[in-house]
Amino acid sequence: MPPVPEAEDQGGPGSTETRWLRHAAELKRFSRRSFLTGTGSASLLAADMIFTRWVQSERRVNKILTVPDETAEKYFPNASWFLFPGYKTSWEEALWILNALRGSLTKRGQLAAVGYSNVGLDIDKIVIAVIEHVRAHKLSTLYFYGHSFGGMVATQVAARLRELHGVEASFILLDSSPFSRSDVLDQSWFEGVVFLYESGFRFPTVLRGGYELGERMLHKDERSWGQVWDQTLEQLSPIAPSSVLIQSESAYIYHFDASRYVGNLGGTRMAFIGNPKDSTVDYETARDGWRLTFAANMASDGLRTDGARPAHASPGWSPSVYRPIIEELEDELFPLPAGGGKKTAF
Repeated sequence: MPPVPEAEDQGGPGSTETRWLRHAAELKRFSRRSFLTGTGSASLLAADMIFTRWVQSERRVNKILTVPDETAEKYFPNASWFLFPGYKTSWEEALWILNALRGSLTKRGQLAAVGYSNVGLDIDKIVIAVIEHVRAHKLSTLYFYGHSFGGMVATQVAARLRELHGVEASFILLDSSPFSRSDVLDQSWFEGVVFLYESGFRFPTVLRGGYELGERMLHKDERSWGQVWDQTLEQLSPIAPSSVLIQSESAYIYHFDASRYVGNLGGTRMAFIGNPKDSTVDYETARDGWRLTFAANMASDGLRTDGARPAHASPGWSPSVYRPIIEELEDELFPLPAGGGKKTAF
């Protein structure tokens, strides 16, 4: 009688056929998971690329960003603040600053910020964007908020508006604004950014990660580690200012000469605020530079942002420090009619 075949030869649990079927089923499940994972990743990547391309296209021009406020529009239909953002400040952060200071700023005007073009800083085009907004909204009273180096930009734009269009800014608030490149405490920063930029070198995004993290860690005493990490990631996101814009801002600071605008501001009033603990801009030399050079326009230079963190130009992070200062300047320099100059509710 012939021998009985083993169980695996009879199609049992250990048979060759069973093992192949089990492998096929596992392969099918694996392939399905891989396919779904790959499809999901590809969709996210495509969406990110589309969003990034849209952001890059949208931000090739200078744009006036507004924060609608019914109260300000009702009581100050012809007046507006213009925020000139600081170094590396994105459009979103500019709007965040306006919202943080909304309760104080809207006591004298509507809210707007200049969104710088990612193609690079161009003062002539910024002037065009501002005057077009002024005319479209029939504005007659302009208040400029110069956030960090934005104070330099605000001063030049004010001079150009008066020279070219006969429009005079009522006020320029200089928030920790350097008067010249000499006020920047980290001079090696110019060697690492400006000189390379003017030699035609552009920082690719992949290199910016280390640069941004290093720059923020250098001033980590002004920030918590959470802020260092958040700000580094923000600078690497699609909404961040482009490397070209950042390098052109650096070059602008390096070559800025405030003395060219002396006598060109007319009756524009100016005020400097800052923090002696600022480790980015030298508080004393910057304040003295603005105060002495624009003595005819300077209305205040003694208000300090003590307690703000970071110490350098941080209205978005420390609005409780900034709001009382802004309101004090508004009440002193631009008192409201009827009732002694203060109007705390509308």
